[in-house]
Amino acid sequence: MQLLGSAVLLAIALTGGAIAVGAARDGGPAVAAASSAVDPGVLAGGNLDTGIAALQAHLRSQPRDFGSWATLGLAYVEQARTKGDPARYPQAEKALKRSLELAPGNDQALAGRAALAAARHDFKDALTYADQALKQNPYSERALSLRVDALVELGRYAEASRAAGTADTRKPGVPVFTRYAYVHELRGDVPTARRVLEQALDVAASPGDVAYVSAQLGQLAWNQGDYKAALGYYARALAADENYLPALEGRARAQAASGRRDEAIKGLETVVSRYPLPGPLVELGELYEARGAAGDRARARDQYALVDAWIALARANGVNADLDTALAAADHGDKASALRAARAEWARRHTVHTADALAWALHVNGHDEEALPYARRATATGYRNAAFLYHRGMIELATGHEKDGRASLKAALTLNPGFSPLGAAKARKALEAAK
Repeated sequence: MQLLGSAVLLAIALTGGAIAVGAARDGGPAVAAASSAVDPGVLAGGNLDTGIAALQAHLRSQPRDFGSWATLGLAYVEQARTKGDPARYPQAEKALKRSLELAPGNDQALAGRAALAAARHDFKDALTYADQALKQNPYSERALSLRVDALVELGRYAEASRAAGTADTRKPGVPVFTRYAYVHELRGDVPTARRVLEQALDVAASPGDVAYVSAQLGQLAWNQGDYKAALGYYARALAADENYLPALEGRARAQAASGRRDEAIKGLETVVSRYPLPGPLVELGELYEARGAAGDRARARDQYALVDAWIALARANGVNADLDTALAAADHGDKASALRAARAEWARRHTVHTADALAWALHVNGHDEEALPYARRATATGYRNAAFLYHRGMIELATGHEKDGRASLKAALTLNPGFSPLGAAKARKALEAAK
C-alpha cells in the first residue's frame, strides 16, 4: 500500500536543524491485511484533518488494515507539527503500535516509529527504528531519509554523509536531495548545498515539494545574508502553497532583516496563531522588543510565556524539549534552567547546535572559560551560522581574546547582518566597545 504522497514532507520542527521526514512510496510486501480503500491522496494534497477522519472511518470497518494504521500514525505526527500540538503524539504512538501488532516488523510502521521518535527529539530511537525498517525494506525512502536525519541530530556527521550517499543511490528524489544538501551545508559547503537544492527544485513535481524545496533554498540564502534571494524563494514557495508555514516564517525573518519590521511582525503573528512553536514565538517576541513601542515589551513577554507553556505541553507528551528550553531561556527566561537543559542535551548528543546552546547557556551564567571550547566546537565544522559566530565572539571577548572576539563578531555581521533583531544590535554595540 502506498503511504503518504510525496507532497507530505513531514517537516518536524526542531530547533536549529532543517529536519523533514521524507514522504514514502515504499510499496513493501504486505504481511497482513493491507487495503487501498483509503486514498492516500487525501493526506498528500488535501485537508489533513479530513484525511485523518477518512482513515478513522475506514479503520472502523477494516480494523486489521495494518497499512492504514501506519498511515494514520504518520498523519498524527504531521498533524502535531502543523498545529504545534504535541498532544497528537500519544495518538500516533497508539496507531503505530496497532499496526505492528497486526503485522510485526512491517517497515511502514517501523519507519513511522522512527518519525515519531524524531518528532519527540529521541534520535537514538529514531535511528534504531529506521535501521529496523531498512532491514525489512532497504529501499524505504522514509527510513533512508530518517536515518540521515537521526545521524545528523546525533552529531555523527561523517556517517550522515555516507547515509545520504546510500539513500541517493537507492532512492533518489526530493526527500533525499534535501538531506544531502543539509549535510553539505553543515560542513560549510554552501555551493554544493545550493546546487543540490536547485536540482531538487527542478524535479519537484507537486506543489508540496515545490513549497518545501523553495523554502529550504530561502533558508539557505537567508543564512548567507542574501535577503533578496531568500524573499524570492519564499515567494515561490508561497505561490505553490500560500499557507506553507515554514515559508511564511522565513519570509517574515527576511523581511525583518531587510528593515521591513512591521510586515515581519504581521507575518509572524499569523504564523504563531497557527504554529505556536518556540522558534517563531521567540522571533516575534524579539521583534516586539526591537520595535520598542508602547506595550511592545509586554507583548514580547507574552510570547516568551507561550514558549514556556509549549515546552510544558511538549514534555507532558513525551517530547525532549531541553534544546528548546536552553535556547529560549538563556536570553528570555530562567538562566539556570537554560544551563541545566543545555547540559542535559549535550549529555545526549554532540552536535553543532547543542555545542552552541551549551556555550551560550554557560556564558549567560558567567562561566565563560568553560563556554569557550564549546563555542569553538560549534563553528569547527565550517557551518556558516551568524548566531554561532556572534555567541563565539561574545564569549571570546569575555575571556580576554579581544582580537578573536572582534573577528568573530565582524564575521557574524558580514555573513548575515540581520541574523537576530536583538543579537545583531548587541554585536554591533560590543564591537564599538571593543575598539
